[in-house]
Amino acid sequence: MFVAFAIYRLPHENHATLVQQTVGKPAELLSCAELNGKRGFVVAPFEVRIDQPILLIHPDVTKVVPLEDSLSLPKIPRTTRVSGTSNSYAIDFASFHAQLEQGTFRKIVLARCVEEETEEPLPPMELFMRACALYPRMFISLVCTPKSGCWLSATPEILLDHKGDGLWQTIALAGTMKLEGEQLSGEGETVNWSTKNIQEQRYVATYIAECLEQYTSDFHEEGPYTVRAADLVHLRSDFNFSLPSDDRIGDLLQALHPTPAVCGIPKKEAFQFIVRNEYAPRRYYSGFMGPWGGGETHLYVSLRCMNINGNHYHLYAGGGLLKDSTMEQEWQETEAKLETMRKCIAIRKT
Repeated sequence: MFVAFAIYRLPHENHATLVQQTVGKPAELLSCAELNGKRGFVVAPFEVRIDQPILLIHPDVTKVVPLEDSLSLPKIPRTTRVSGTSNSYAIDFASFHAQLEQGTFRKIVLARCVEEETEEPLPPMELFMRACALYPRMFISLVCTPKSGCWLSATPEILLDHKGDGLWQTIALAGTMKLEGEQLSGEGETVNWSTKNIQEQRYVATYIAECLEQYTSDFHEEGPYTVRAADLVHLRSDFNFSLPSDDRIGDLLQALHPTPAVCGIPKKEAFQFIVRNEYAPRRYYSGFMGPWGGGETHLYVSLRCMNINGNHYHLYAGGGLLKDSTMEQEWQETEAKLETMRKCIAIRKT
């Protein structure tokens, strides 16, 4: 019998938490609002559908897993890239960018998927441990259910984090630059951000502030400031806020997801365009996952992730397009983001 499980490691922690559902199947929900009053480990897709629902793993078993051995993993066999050329991306870019030039959107996110293959299947738990070792700053999670399949994510983006005593946090994370040379020894403090990156991040921050205004008047923004995630840096603003109760937290989540960081502005129209026109369906990429309810809510946007299927791995990455975006720059940004998961399966390019 397939046992649904999730294992996750919060940023900078030296242990992981394993959650297993040993009885029945994860609950299938069609709205974030249905999470009100529930608890478990949640994994949500970009587009919620009957055949692609929000899944809530009930924690029949919860264990703490130490990570001391994660740095001494065995060597992983060489892999070969088998799909994901620039041709389909170029077609998508032209289609998406035309909408920006026409003024339909101020921003829209374009994602892509590549397939990698190894000579032998790699144990998903081994890949999780490797991600924990490689990326101490990120939220690392491995989720396997009969409905979703098996997904590994290493993401820097908080969607909703419970700080206790009615205090919450969400962030606006957008804009991307790759660290090179001497920059790799720091935290990105020498990076000079372009107008495009600053504008992209501001769109996301403004949207989040508008969402929070519907649920609380007690919030404040800090930032933007530069944060490092693997060999990339992003612009981040923190939104700390309080809620009188947790009764409607699912409603707030419904308003936030998907944020313009993975969708676009205006959100509804951008979402519909992405679903209809993006070459590769996103599935659970750019959704969210994490522990939910019971005072332990730590939800992260599912970025830098891959779907594991035997010795085949579908890797996902995307980037925000503005009117002045160029295809080559955006392609290189997605390549840099794909390296996060490629390092986990030890890609060696020939």
